[in-house]
Amino acid sequence: MTAESDLAFDPWDPAFLADPYPAYAELRERGRVHWFEPTHQWLVPHHADVSALLRERRLGRTYQHRFTHEEFGRTAPPPEHEPFHTLNDHGMLDLEPPDHTRIRRLVSKAFTPRTVERLKPYVEGLAADLVSALVDAGGGDLLRDVAEPLPVAVIAEMLGIPEADRAPLRPWSADICGMYELKPSGESATKAVRASVEFSEYLRELIAERRAKPGDDLISGLIAAHDEDDDRLTEQEMISTCVLLLNAGHEATVNSTVNGWAALFQNPGQLAALRADHSLVPSAVEELMRYDTPLQLFERWVLDDIEIDGTVIPRGAEIAMLFGSANHDPAVFTDPARLDLTRADNPHISFSAGIHYCIGAPLARIELAASMRALLKQAPTLRLAEEPKRKPNFVIRGMEGLAVEV
Repeated sequence: MTAESDLAFDPWDPAFLADPYPAYAELRERGRVHWFEPTHQWLVPHHADVSALLRERRLGRTYQHRFTHEEFGRTAPPPEHEPFHTLNDHGMLDLEPPDHTRIRRLVSKAFTPRTVERLKPYVEGLAADLVSALVDAGGGDLLRDVAEPLPVAVIAEMLGIPEADRAPLRPWSADICGMYELKPSGESATKAVRASVEFSEYLRELIAERRAKPGDDLISGLIAAHDEDDDRLTEQEMISTCVLLLNAGHEATVNSTVNGWAALFQNPGQLAALRADHSLVPSAVEELMRYDTPLQLFERWVLDDIEIDGTVIPRGAEIAMLFGSANHDPAVFTDPARLDLTRADNPHISFSAGIHYCIGAPLARIELAASMRALLKQAPTLRLAEEPKRKPNFVIRGMEGLAVEV
């Protein structure tokens, strides 16, 4: 175990945010678990430990199914944050069995592989149109013009949100996701609460419309989903599920797209190989998600004492699993700092693992492949127009923009 003051890990340092991977290498070399005082968390940097802990039932995304805040030694969130926590705490990402099991089973009845596959022509057509507009303009911001509108439109289409209502979706999502950073500011909390209220009110009205007039969209499917005991999702569970699908379903895709293309521009040999052989797209998608991981950290509460490498981590503690570090662990990945689009053995954990494995992973892969193929086909000379600027965020790793020209 290493004390926080001795670590290179500093999630608020611009130099660290620009490239956290050397600091991760130091963490891995210095041990399997490290106490980080500023956030009162135990950092876990190794792939084997992160993979095992994602499946560890003594950890949980919540503790409230077993303990009160007081019993767990934690302070309840401020009352003014209640709308955010109501929204967040009823989504399956932040629930544990049996609630998680029930909700995921019901959502899976509506969010089927067939539903995802049916969207593929829409995804590919929209990606082609967005890239075509970028090419016609001679370039632009890859983030604003392609990476963001594609997954937002796809999730909106899946949920059945009318086109006229889609403009607030990305801002709502961005404001809500601001609360997932380490030690979010008061301003971030205020924005997240406001977005939670507005998004929930909108979805409540939309769900009421679908109850009266069902369609073939996912919201209608969530309303209809039931099990053999006729158990159904509550209205709040449906609202939280829709918000989770939007947030998780597009944040990872947006950031994987811009992080990935930035990495390709920095590795011209790999980009040239991809342009010469479009059959590399599936393995390229996986490698780019590993190489610059869109979700760098995933938190779990310790529900019962566990031990990591001789260090007992007590009930009530919080563990921060470093996905970005795990994806660069040389014990699992040969030459992990090298971008290799042909990497065959690639067990990255960018989609998590265990019961919280990303339910939208198949859709994310379709979206990432569709935009990549469209850019390779229509913009074979795409290049950076200016040096990209990173967002000052750590947990959700992305760019302020990615200016490109054709």
